[in-house]
Order: sequence, then C-alpha cells, then structure tokens
Amino acid sequence: MKIALAQINPTVGDVVGNADLIRRYIARARDAGARLVVFPELALLGYPPRDLLLKSDLIDANLRAIESLAAETRGIAALVGFVDRNSSLVGRPLHNALAVLDDGRFVARKHKTLLPTYDVFDEARYFEPGPAAAVVVQIAGLRLGLSVCEDIWNPDAHDLRNLYPEDPIAALAAQSPDAIVNISASPFVLGKYDTRLALLRRQAATHRLPVLYCNQVGGNDELIFDGASLALAPDGRILAQARDFDEDLLIFDLPTRPPCATVGFARPCEGQPSTVEKIYQPRAGVASLHAALVLGLRDYFRKCGFTDAVLGLSGGIDSAVVCCLAAEALGPDHVTAVALPSRYTAAQSNSDAALLARRLGVHFATLPIAEVHQAYEQALAPVFAGRQSDITEENIQARIRGVLLMAISNKFGSLLLATGNKSELATGYCTLYGDMCGGLAPIGDLPKGHVYDLARHFNRDAEIIPAAILTRPPTAELKPNQTDQDTLPPYDVVDRVVQLYVEDLASTDNLIAAGIDRSVAERLVRMIDNSEYKRRQAAPVLKVTGRAFGTGRRIPIAKRYRPM
Repeated sequence: MKIALAQINPTVGDVVGNADLIRRYIARARDAGARLVVFPELALLGYPPRDLLLKSDLIDANLRAIESLAAETRGIAALVGFVDRNSSLVGRPLHNALAVLDDGRFVARKHKTLLPTYDVFDEARYFEPGPAAAVVVQIAGLRLGLSVCEDIWNPDAHDLRNLYPEDPIAALAAQSPDAIVNISASPFVLGKYDTRLALLRRQAATHRLPVLYCNQVGGNDELIFDGASLALAPDGRILAQARDFDEDLLIFDLPTRPPCATVGFARPCEGQPSTVEKIYQPRAGVASLHAALVLGLRDYFRKCGFTDAVLGLSGGIDSAVVCCLAAEALGPDHVTAVALPSRYTAAQSNSDAALLARRLGVHFATLPIAEVHQAYEQALAPVFAGRQSDITEENIQARIRGVLLMAISNKFGSLLLATGNKSELATGYCTLYGDMCGGLAPIGDLPKGHVYDLARHFNRDAEIIPAAILTRPPTAELKPNQTDQDTLPPYDVVDRVVQLYVEDLASTDNLIAAGIDRSVAERLVRMIDNSEYKRRQAAPVLKVTGRAFGTGRRIPIAKRYRPM
C-alpha cells in the first residue's frame, strides 16, 4: 500500500491555519496515489499548546476542525493528531488523541497512553491518559496498530527508567497488526536522531513489525522539531526517510510480505531488497546545530509576526555567530547589526564587526557610547563619591548598549536578539538589563565551545567570520585589557562543569571525581546557583541540548540548598 508521512510545521493555536495545511497535504498525498496519509501529534493545535489547552473555545474549534477534515478524505485515509474531550467524569478533561479519518468519515480514535512529565513536557497537567488497550484499525486491508509519541518510547530508552508500568507497543504487537504507526512531536536536541532511530529499530525488531513514524517539524517558542520522519522494515532497515528541519511529504510503498523470521539487523527481510537507494541522510553534529538554530530563529520570527532583527555586533565570537544565523534565517536585508564601541573597545573589534557585516550584507550602524557613559558617571558622581570604580561602571556600559538597542527595536519594530551563550548564562557572566536584553537568545543553549564549532562551520567553505574573531581571547571590553578569563576559568573547564552540573545533574563531588579542581568546581557551582534570578528574567533560548535554561529546568531563586 502506498503511504504518505505528512511532516508539517503547524503553528501553536492556529486551528484554522493548521487545518488548511492538513487539507493541502491530504490533497497532495491523494494526488500522489497514497491510500493513507499520516500527520504528527497534535497537528491541529501544534505542539506544545501548554495552557492554551485551558481555553474551551480553542478545544471546541479543534473538534469542529477534525470533523470537517473527515470530509476531505474521500478515497484516502488520514491519521491526524488532535485534542479530544474526556467523556468520562473521572480524571482530567482532555485526551491527547489520534483521529482515524477514512473515506469521508471519522471512524476511530486512539488516546495517548503514556504522558511525559519530564524536561519540557508537562502533559499530565492537561491530559488524562488513554487506556492501555491496543487500538488496531484496518485501512484498505492493512491492519495498523496506533500509538502516539511517548507510547513508543521504551522505559529503558531514556534516563527516566521504569517510568511507565504499561507497554503500549507490546499490547499492539499482541494483536498482530501489519505495521505500527506512531505520530509524534519529538523535539530536537543534539544527537536526538540517532537515539530515536535506535529506539524505533529496537521496537521494529522486537516485535518483527514495520514501524511508520511521523514527527512534527518547525520551531515553537524555545523548542525546535527536526522532523526526520521515517519508515522502518521489521529488520530495522530504513525503507524511507524524510528530510530534517523542513516540511516534507514522504511517500513510499509499504511491503505487504510477512514479517522477518529473524530480528537481527545484519541481514534484510527475506524477499526484500538488501539496500534501499536514495535514502535521505539527516544532518549530524554541528551541521544539525546549524540547521536547528536557523529553523528555530526563522519560525520564532514568523510565528510571532516579526520580520526584522537588530543585534549588537561587538567584534566578538558570540555576536558574530548570532549575526550569521540571523542573516541566513531572515535574509540579510532584514538584519541590522549595530556596533556600540566604548572608550575600551579595541580598533580590531570595530573593524572586525564592520567586515563581518559587509560580508553578510546586513545593515550596519555604529553608535559610540563613550560620551553617554561619561554622562552617566557624572550623574552618579555625587552618590558614588568616595567609592572606587568597580563592576558597577562596567555594567553601566552594557546597560547603555541595551537601552540603545531596545530604542532601535522600538522605533523600527525589529526584534532584538540577545547574543549570550550558555556558559555565560550559567555563570551569570552577563549583565541584567544590558547584554541580556532581547526577545530571543538564539545561542543561549550553546556552550562556548559549541559557539566556536558553529563559527568554524560558517567558515567551512570561505571565510565569513573574520579569522581574528576566532583567535582573539574572548573579552567583554568593559575595562582596559580585559579578558573573560580574568573572571572565569578557561571556557573548556566552564563548559565541562555546565555539562556535568546543569545537564547531567552531577554533584560537586562528581565534578571533582571527573578531574575538576575542587576550588574551581565549588566556585563555578556557586556562580551557577547564585545566577538563577538572572536567568528567570532572560530572553527565551532555543533549546538544542538535553537540559536548557528555560521551561525544562525549574530551580527556585530563593533557596538555601548547597550541593554536596
């Protein structure tokens, strides 16, 4: 049977627009000869809708839309993610659901059984879990076992082991379907594709069944969805692979031969070709980071109604990478880079910023801040009399820059991009109401080392970012001869601590056991813990690691906890 996986990019809450998008893909799949088209999880509302699920009118609109979409399925079946009401008086009022639409009718539904509540997920806040009982539907003679996202994740497939007593896929397999279908909204993090592929292969091989997996694509707030939908043979081979980080309609013929007699991946199913030509290879490593951040930035602007960006371009590595991302995501004509040199800014910084702007073709302006800074110092002199200059005066410069950039943002309707990285946000090496100003922090989940990797990636074919930016010691240039390492340990050490303490939840003793000097470990942990109040006021970051600063990490500000 010819099947289509419709990997679409919905906008959260836009039921009308999402329904129109689904209609177009149903028509495209039908025109291509598909008998079935599969859409992602919650395709009608977009994922994650969060507290929009508390708005009854939106739920009603989604229910009307799913009924209207049924009429679009003459001669074709569609599996569409939507929100269903809980008809029982027990439990939460909604279900995360899959609708089976076929030949003009709404013929069946599947309610998601396993509701994730870890990291950025909070589905138990809104949804009642569906029964563990298997739902198998027959479409054109093919029996399909239905599942929704987390339902297919084995308890041992991630770090929350034995989280679920149920195994919905085993229950499906017991009903002897011809294939397992999973609709999903699985966010991207670095290395996620390989993890997901291994999981799906294990499910296919364990149950000796083909697996059809359709994932959402696009950016919704801080989350980025990579798509990369696929179909697997019972031996784990990829039958068809959709593009990553882009909408796609993946059409393939599902073999109707019996399941494989063996579960190993080494040899193909008997009677099937040993190789499949023209299988798309999703991006990995820094290339996937690049694609994810461009998509996340572009969709954040598009879905929030912005077309133009402004950012401070200092001549440093962080703002250089953000400028490159913005120019690619929005187009150079829609990016304004502003140099804001102070009395401490090196001539090299000014010239590197101007050269980068020229190479990218973005708009460029220079607004010196020395006189403004002097005026602030004069205004504060009576209050500061008798006190030595310190970090206060340094931060005033950052806040002047923030005020000027926000003024440009207000005047021209451009969204200001914050240029801080994860290492800075972690340690608090950033100025509240200064360089932290902005509506989005594109690299706020990238440790400093990844920022350099991404810069080298931009320069892979030709020098875009001036070489001096990659070789000069990082500096905020807020006082004479300043470098970041005046305040912080080397960034490779900072990044290691952030990885272990923030992402892996390691203790101080674990850091020391990993080779971090005790005094350095204790100091950095103290800096991370003491900077929580800053991060609570920071711009949203695009999530690309396993644990980003934002909705997936909920640390109290007022606390007396000290790591052991």
